[in-house]
Amino acid sequence: GIKWMSSLEAKFENAKDKKPTAEKLERLRREKINRFRNKHKISVQGTDLPDPIATFDQLQEEYKVHPKILENIQAAGFRLPTPIQMQAIPVMLHGRELLASAPTGSGKTLAFCIPLLMHLKQPRNKGFRALIISPTRELASQTHRELVKLAEGTGFRIHMIHKAAEAAKKFGPKSSKKF
Repeated sequence: GIKWMSSLEAKFENAKDKKPTAEKLERLRREKINRFRNKHKISVQGTDLPDPIATFDQLQEEYKVHPKILENIQAAGFRLPTPIQMQAIPVMLHGRELLASAPTGSGKTLAFCIPLLMHLKQPRNKGFRALIISPTRELASQTHRELVKLAEGTGFRIHMIHKAAEAAKKFGPKSSKKF
């Protein structure tokens, strides 16, 4: 049917509809996040995923990343995160598992090294606390080099082991049992 009302009643009726509800605000936030992901060609699957970051400064604001790590990121010449970093870093900082695919040179190493250092929080004299296994020596060297730059000034000691005999000399003969 037709609803008859005065213009004053119509304004009041429209004002009621414009009041934002929690569901409406959440839907608008989700739409904004989806537009951001589409703009940066970020494809995700899963439920309850953390929002991507747009700047490295957000890591300090939202995740309390060590200021020295952020300083090292800036010193290395990184101004804005790449798409893989935008989504992978928050996912890993939330303790979620991640399977990510991105082209060579897209920043995957930094994307997993930042959460690794954040998880370790601070250096401790307790032996090896994290292990990164690489399929090639070249990738291991690249990861080692990037992690050394990222952790500079934080007190973390970064090592690369590619031969068991050299590891025994460097860390002691009982290193394989100790660590």
